[in-house]
Order: sequence, then C-alpha cells, then structure tokens
Amino acid sequence: MHHAKGQRRTIGRRLAQTAAIAAASAMALTACGGGGEADSGDDGKVELRFSWWGADARHQSTLEIIDAFEAENPGIEIKPEYGDWGGYWDKLATQVASGDAPDIIQMDDKYLREYGDRGALLDLEGVDVSQFDEGTIENGTTDDGLLGITTGINAMVLMTNPEIFEEAGVELPDDETWTWDDYAEITKEITENSDGKYGATGPNEPAGLQIWARQAGKHLIGDDGALGVDESDIEDYFQHHLDLVENGSYPGASIIAEDQSPGPDQSLTGTGVAAMGMWWTNQLTALSGSAGVDLVPLRMPSHTGDSSDSGLWYKSSMLMSGYSQSEHPEEVKAFIDFFVNSQEAGELNLTDRGLPSNGDVRESVVAQLEGQDAVSAEFIADIEDELGAAEPIPAMGFSELQDIIYRYELEVFFGRQSPADAAKAARSEMENAIG
Repeated sequence: MHHAKGQRRTIGRRLAQTAAIAAASAMALTACGGGGEADSGDDGKVELRFSWWGADARHQSTLEIIDAFEAENPGIEIKPEYGDWGGYWDKLATQVASGDAPDIIQMDDKYLREYGDRGALLDLEGVDVSQFDEGTIENGTTDDGLLGITTGINAMVLMTNPEIFEEAGVELPDDETWTWDDYAEITKEITENSDGKYGATGPNEPAGLQIWARQAGKHLIGDDGALGVDESDIEDYFQHHLDLVENGSYPGASIIAEDQSPGPDQSLTGTGVAAMGMWWTNQLTALSGSAGVDLVPLRMPSHTGDSSDSGLWYKSSMLMSGYSQSEHPEEVKAFIDFFVNSQEAGELNLTDRGLPSNGDVRESVVAQLEGQDAVSAEFIADIEDELGAAEPIPAMGFSELQDIIYRYELEVFFGRQSPADAAKAARSEMENAIG
C-alpha cells in the first residue's frame, strides 16, 4: 500500500490498448501455456516466475521465503522478478498482453478487477483460507472466484509526529473523541507555533475520499461497482481540504503537489516536516525510521466525535494472485498457500505486507514484534470493534481515481476551479473511468 503515497500510474488505458494483442494471443497461450519461458528447467524442476514490488528489506525477506519454500518443495524452483512500485504496473500490463506474465503476481486491490475481469487471474480455490476472517477472503473474491489471497491487513491512519507537537506546545488529541473541527484547530496551531513545520499535509487518495464517504454512510464505489458519491459529497470534501489550506493547517498548493508522489522517506511525514499525514499502518516502521522519531498512529477524526464513526476498515495491504495461463496452476497455489499460511513465511514477512491474514500466523508474529511493528499491530487490534463494513472490491478502472482526485484537488488548492466546478468535473471523469 502504500508503496509510494501518491503514485498515480494506472493500467486501465494500457490494458485497453493492448486488449487486441491479448485476444490474438489467446490461442497460442492455450497451446503453449503462460508464465513466460521459464516453465521447466533442465533438471526437471517446475519453474515459476514470481513478481513483486517493494523496498530492499522486502526483497531480502521475500528471497528468504522463496528459499524456505524450495527447501520444502525440491521439485519447484521460484524465479524472482522484483523492483519498485513505479513501473511495476506498466510492465505487468505489457506482460499480460503479450502472454508472458509471471506465474505468481503480487497484486494490489485497486488492480484486482482490471486483471481479473479480463481473465488474466487464476481462481485460487484450494488455497487454505480456513484461518482467515471472512472479510479478508471477500477482499480477493469476485464473481470469477478467489482471485487474490490477502497477505495482510492494515488501516488508514494519521501518522503523528510527537516531537513537532511538543515543539509547538500542543498536546496529542484524544483520537477516540476528536472531530474535524478539532483537527482544523490543532493543525492550525501547530503551523503557527512551529518553525517551518506544518500541522498536516494533504490527503492520501483515494482513501481520503473513501473515508469521507464512509463517514456519511456511503461508499466511494458501491457493491454494484457504480460511483456511490454525488457531486455535493465531492464538493464538501474539496471545500473541507481547501479550508485547511487557507487555514494554514496544510502547506501551500505547490508543496502539497510535490507531496502527492514521494514514498515514505521523501514525504513531508517521513522528513519530519508535517506533524500529521495519512498513511497505512504497515508503513509506521518505515516512516518512523525516515523521520527519526517514533510516530504515533491516530484514528481519523469524525464529524460526531465518536471513533466508531471514523470510517476506518481493514484493507488488504496487498494480495497474492496467480496468472490464469500458467502451465503449473497447482504449484502456483502451493507456493501462495505456503506464503500466507506457513509460520516460517509469516515470521520472515512480519508486518511488511500488513498484519498477517492467517489468525494463527498473526498470533505468532505479534508475539515476536518489537518497537513500531508492535505499535502498529496493537493499533490494528484496538480498532477492531470500531470498524465498519469492508470496502467493496474496487471496480474496473478504479486505479485511475487516485490521479483524478489528486488533480482536481490541486485545481481547487491553486484557485483555478471552485470546489463545486471541480467536483462536477471530477465526478464525470470518475464515472467514465469505472465505465
């Protein structure tokens, strides 16, 4: 998740452009299988390609998980393909269109339908999900089957820098009772009372708008796959953030624009410039390391001052999927089963891919956590009885919404459009994106 905070790369158009290529290659795929050329080695082993994104620490732990799996399954060899978030989806779209996708794919929920509805993902029926919460299973289930296995869960929170609060002479809020008005007052006071620091930075999209919708009893995307918010909802949301810019709670528009795209270490939160920023819980350790201070995760403010109205939910931090054209679907399932259900894999992943979805593995991992990893896990447990329903699986085209929302927020922040005009245009574009 949060891979880069505001990474706005989308695959919808690329997949649309290459749909003809994919269709034309379907017969060839049926004949020769997918998963590229590395299907079987000279030594007779089944070879599977596995692609993922992440930072160096994730790459190292994942390679160790691969080693552990191969030790238990000497007839299978996993070929790793990994890099950072930027470029991952463009590359995967091209691979799928040409019939050369990896057998095992680290998947993000915003792209699940874009690939699943085009028949690119394997039904993972048979992978053991008996120790998973029902909502966690639903996160990867479409009408075509279980297309993604959630590796772990996280929640969107305000990562808070206690040193900036102390410097500004402001107390940390009671996040079980605070409101948006409290948030505006606190962040304004921090900006005014600190040297070159800001009370908060701009929202993390599309989660920010999702939470705003949830606090109004709606979903950004409903169960029917249609947009669940109207122009007035979006206008209120844009006005809310414009007020925070004008209030001094946020930095100016040009600084917010720069902070829409960097990863944790380059962000205003990670560089210790903003007292609060929206991030996923599994990023607490990385952000704290970058900022040089133990950040504190806080619940989102609400309109009512009741934390059960804060609109939070357990999100899939990421999922594991299989390529539908793989020549070795059973081996793909075996690896994914090991990845999400084995204690060994869980203890190597820890919370990097979210708090483990498997309840037994989660207990084992939590018992070993220290420092900010433990804080993140404790927060996830604390909010469980306050959560609303899980978000519906994102609709086809959902990956384009982040760019649309960010773009129109900047139009408002720079004063080029009114919140009402921006809301009308943004809603129209969002409707077109999800078709």
